[in-house]
Amino acid sequence: MRRTYHKQLPLQPSEAQHPRAAELAMMSAVLDANTNVLSAVRNDLLRVGGKVSAKEGREGMSAEQALRAALVKQMFDVSYDELAFHLEDSVQLRAFCRIVPSKPAPKKSALQSNISAIRPETWEAVNKAVLHYARAKKIESGQWMRTDTTVVESNIHHPLDSSLLWDSVRVLTRIVRRANEEFGTSSCNHARRAKRRNVAILNAGTMDKRVPLYKDLLKVTHKTVRCAEKAVEQLGRIGDLSAYGYEMQLRHYLPLIAKVIAQTKRRVLHGESVPATEKIVSIFEPHTDIIRKDRRDTYYGHKVTLSTGRSGLILDVVIEKGNPADSTLAVRSTERHEKVFGHVPARVAFDGGFASKQNFEDIQAAGTREVCFSKPAGVPIEEQTSTPRIRRVLKRFRAGIEAGISFLKRSFGWSRCTWSGLTHFRAYTWCSAVACNLLTLARISLARLKPA
Repeated sequence: MRRTYHKQLPLQPSEAQHPRAAELAMMSAVLDANTNVLSAVRNDLLRVGGKVSAKEGREGMSAEQALRAALVKQMFDVSYDELAFHLEDSVQLRAFCRIVPSKPAPKKSALQSNISAIRPETWEAVNKAVLHYARAKKIESGQWMRTDTTVVESNIHHPLDSSLLWDSVRVLTRIVRRANEEFGTSSCNHARRAKRRNVAILNAGTMDKRVPLYKDLLKVTHKTVRCAEKAVEQLGRIGDLSAYGYEMQLRHYLPLIAKVIAQTKRRVLHGESVPATEKIVSIFEPHTDIIRKDRRDTYYGHKVTLSTGRSGLILDVVIEKGNPADSTLAVRSTERHEKVFGHVPARVAFDGGFASKQNFEDIQAAGTREVCFSKPAGVPIEEQTSTPRIRRVLKRFRAGIEAGISFLKRSFGWSRCTWSGLTHFRAYTWCSAVACNLLTLARISLARLKPA
């Protein structure tokens, strides 16, 4: 009989039967088996705000709560505001993050300050502990390794010279206006004019129409920079802590804006081709590299070298500086693998971009028995492995890393990093990798428990 409503709800919630709940329980068990990493997380949290004592002040999030909340954030690919709601709403997620039911869940500001405090080196140590656990459970032996590269983009808009100049004007105008309201320093506001020139440049049909608009936009930017430099001098004489904060903001942006002005003059007014290593593509994320892949697509972020094993677990992640050739990364990948597992992999598979005769010889000399590149490496493909069958197996094994990269981009936020700064970019990348490994490890463990 179907009722309109239930007269009385149960006092005790029923046991969760959803597969995701089982995965969270297994992930929690893996973390409970590796509590030694929590001391490093705790040390990172104590650095927030210069705090040096763990016995003073209001009780905040524990190291375990911060670590697990970060994993939930990356696993569900949500914002801090959405994460705060999920931790407030979900019984399973509260249990996973070890939040006492009788206490309120952390607010988004607390989540952001604690999660962002965990350093990338700590996340790397957590990943290493997870791999050792997988090795002890005979899930990942470290005998097989496949390596490829991808790009994780920074959280910036498409970099145009006009948009970078407009960003420069509006940011300096905002800081100078706030400093003027509080301390009466010099102020100027050319933001409306700069915005109009930026829009006109975007709508101009030819370069002949754009050049005069660029000249006027550069003129406006120079005026704003001079006003900001004058404000820096005035703020430096005040001696107030708040004034010092405004001064540091201006000192941070002014050198970056000078680079934007210089590269715009070189490219637009003088017709020069500025090398990618000399360009700045964002004043908010100045660490961003320009990555050109396969002479086709251009990305703005960082090149990431990824190594995975036969189990699908991520063995290593390296955030590269610039856009190094893949052929320079093969030997280093095997060396880093040896530091994690204590031995070089017995069989390795690389994409064709990693191929070179020197790489082939160096990797074999280090003790790897079978080395397979997708393209000839100065050595015929038929001679790279001991038998044709092993070559076919390794080529198919290498193709599996593409699925791993897709999984990271679709489900763990590797398509675009939403955290600011290079250090947080590295922490974001490693945090996603750890969350992916824990979920993969949980699914493998649960599959083993199922009856045949």
